[in-house]
Amino acid sequence: MSIMWKYLDKRSATIAAIKDYESMQFIIKHTDDEIRAERDKMSAVRSPGWDGMPHAHNPNSQEERILNGIEEIDILKERYRQAMEYMDWFKPAWDQLTEDEKYVLETFYGDANSYGSNAVYYIAEYFKIEQTSAYKRKNRALDRLTVLLFGRQ
Repeated sequence: MSIMWKYLDKRSATIAAIKDYESMQFIIKHTDDEIRAERDKMSAVRSPGWDGMPHAHNPNSQEERILNGIEEIDILKERYRQAMEYMDWFKPAWDQLTEDEKYVLETFYGDANSYGSNAVYYIAEYFKIEQTSAYKRKNRALDRLTVLLFGRQ
């Protein structure tokens, strides 16, 4: 085991993983459409822009457009691969949480709320508990997810 694992802040990494969850779902859901759109741009014939300004003739413009499209598709595929790798790592741990734990973590760290907002009030109201108990519930859920993702500390 590497020495760096001893100093890795697993709790912060877990919070970052929670915040990335919705983005990764979006990437997985929409990458095919983005690749299709990029392929369409590569093969479409451009109409000239009549803006009154003189333009320099570039005899390689079509080849450059195709190369740029191929490069963009490679970037999209790599982004998709990373999102799938993330989901293979994160989703099994996330699925082991209870619905209450998921609600607490999504409320604190999800896209709808940022940490430090009124999340604690929503949790306290939802569970009919005091704010200190809401923070404790959040900490327990975060600790459990951290253990599920990274193992014992």
